[in-house]
Amino acid sequence: MYNQINSDFVSLTKQFADSALKANSLALANFEQLVGLQLKTVESRVNATVAFFSEAAEVRDIEGARAIMPKGVNLVRESAEQFYGVTQEALGQTLKASEAIGTLVKGQFEAANEVVRDTANETVAKAARQGKSGK
Repeated sequence: MYNQINSDFVSLTKQFADSALKANSLALANFEQLVGLQLKTVESRVNATVAFFSEAAEVRDIEGARAIMPKGVNLVRESAEQFYGVTQEALGQTLKASEAIGTLVKGQFEAANEVVRDTANETVAKAARQGKSGK
């Protein structure tokens, strides 16, 4: 009886370790995607800002300043919109990764519950048989 429990325990421990490894790989993949997405966004915004400041450095009079002012406002608006979009996309990716990890963990607990329930049922049935044969 103890050998059965020990083998079930070892099996469950191995399954939990495998699930933890899968969950970590899902989390790491999600992190890599998020960092890549944010780096692309920052790079494009830095390039746009440098281009704007290069153009602004050439302004020599008030008319040039008036002409470049709408471009500066447009740069700020585009940057805010792009960062907001990236934040929404990152949130969506994180939710998908969390759902995948949750599904993995739920399946693991259901499998462990099934093994424990089967072992308990076998033990009860075996005890009942021994009780009947002992009378």
